[in-house]
Amino acid sequence: MSDFAAFIEKAMGRPAGDLALYERAVTHASVGKDSYDRLEFLGDRVLGLAVSKWIYERFPGEPEGQMSRRYNALVARETCAEVGRALGVPGQIKLGKQAREDRASDSDNVVGDVVEALIGALFLEAGFEAAEAFIRSAWGGYVDSQKRAPQHPKSALQELVADMSLAPPVYEVIGRAGPHHAPTFRVRVSVKNGGEAEGEAKSKQDAETAAAAALLEKLR
Repeated sequence: MSDFAAFIEKAMGRPAGDLALYERAVTHASVGKDSYDRLEFLGDRVLGLAVSKWIYERFPGEPEGQMSRRYNALVARETCAEVGRALGVPGQIKLGKQAREDRASDSDNVVGDVVEALIGALFLEAGFEAAEAFIRSAWGGYVDSQKRAPQHPKSALQELVADMSLAPPVYEVIGRAGPHHAPTFRVRVSVKNGGEAEGEAKSKQDAETAAAAALLEKLR
């Protein structure tokens, strides 16, 4: 058994029937055309369905808004990346020369995408039940820790400034750095008469979230 085959069996909980499918799931677009992009697209939807079903069953009677907050936290890129690092995914990612130099395997976006691509590969090979079993195993600790539905920092900031009779938050991209395939964004959020804060991340949405979280800390 190859080292990669052993990794797949340990990480996914079953041996790979089509190892080439899983090899594609860990191959970044910087290597060539046969990358994980299509599998990531599929795996993202499988993950979404499995998590939605899980939340629906686990938290009976909970309103849609709270279910959505749980869902958003569980399928977030940061959560997928944490799952991937726990499984040892970064060391298995195949990268082109420039992407390796840019340390793309450290990126939440890349690690999270590969995790979703692996889910897509598992779904194609073994079906939804196998993919769902993997997700419930890998994400179990995250669901168990959600005693209350988490509130997104941007929503929490919006509610807090409204309670303080302040103007709504304004978000502004103030910087972008890094290579085209793995940029880093810096965002400033400001509230008139309430202060401002900055956040940095691999996507504008995540940078806004980081900035909102930072301003919440200042205002609370």
